[in-house]
Amino acid sequence: METRIDRIKKLLHSASYKLTPQRESTVRVLLEHEEDHLSAEDVYLLVKEKSPEIGLATVYRTLELLTELKIVDKINFGDGVSRYDLRQEGAKHFHHHLVCIECGAVDEIQDDLLEDVEAIVERDWNFKIKDHRLTFHGVCHRCQDSEDQTEEEST
Repeated sequence: METRIDRIKKLLHSASYKLTPQRESTVRVLLEHEEDHLSAEDVYLLVKEKSPEIGLATVYRTLELLTELKIVDKINFGDGVSRYDLRQEGAKHFHHHLVCIECGAVDEIQDDLLEDVEAIVERDWNFKIKDHRLTFHGVCHRCQDSEDQTEEEST
């Protein structure tokens, strides 16, 4: 974790920002909960446990700065809540998500599935792509397994 924090600190410095204690607390929470897709309020509550003096506005400003510097991606899964996701180190693009419409679980796909599509769009529409996002909405394997089990029990 310390290595990642050092790299984030260098990214901030290269953009003329400092890794203040408040920013570091926010980054640590994001690293500790990397797979949780936390909202700003979730981040704030977790940061507040470690740094009770921090305010919600400070956490919002930090998340916006990290988003602007492409350290964090701001995502919305269609429920009106912005969530924050640490960008994978060295990732050329944002990763993809599978959102379960039954239980709300969010799974990640790290593979870049759109390289061919990007090449076609750039060639045929003369459009220079900087990034892309892909979210699939459906029923996760856990809910499908649960549904199959319920059907078996009722027969």
